[in-house]
Amino acid sequence: MVRWNNNDTNCIILNVDGSCLGEPIRAGFGGVIRNSAGFYFSGFSGLIASTTDILLAELTAIHRGLFLAVQLGIEELVCYSDSMLSVKLLTEHVSNYHVYTVLIQDIKDILATTDLSIQHCFREGNQCADFMAKLGANSNANYFSHTTPRHDLLPFDQDRRHGNLVS
Repeated sequence: MVRWNNNDTNCIILNVDGSCLGEPIRAGFGGVIRNSAGFYFSGFSGLIASTTDILLAELTAIHRGLFLAVQLGIEELVCYSDSMLSVKLLTEHVSNYHVYTVLIQDIKDILATTDLSIQHCFREGNQCADFMAKLGANSNANYFSHTTPRHDLLPFDQDRRHGNLVS
């Protein structure tokens, strides 16, 4: 069974996701920051009103999540995304003519000047971030920071044995 885990890291974990849903299509992004034991630290969500492009939603989630981590003073963090394309765009060479070159370079600049990294994870292990991205797509807020876990997020993935968020 695939679920959230810290992959034996002893640092802060950021899970991010993008979402496009509804009719008309609305794009959103979101994420959750937790410690290595899975306890909630912070979260965020938002709407991207001008697009229906899932790649933009995924990259925006990464950018906003890393930016939030820097604002919170987090010095060591692993960011997990279930978008293999986004991870590849951020870890490999990208054409200067890519439609999201500026956003990709902004993210790479954050990664290069901090002890933050990005890795791919399975979709099943990214359910909290998926929930936050869908929340963003269904909202009218461009960005909202969640300093405490939303009440409707807790039953979604609570580990009843330890009381911490696990997916």
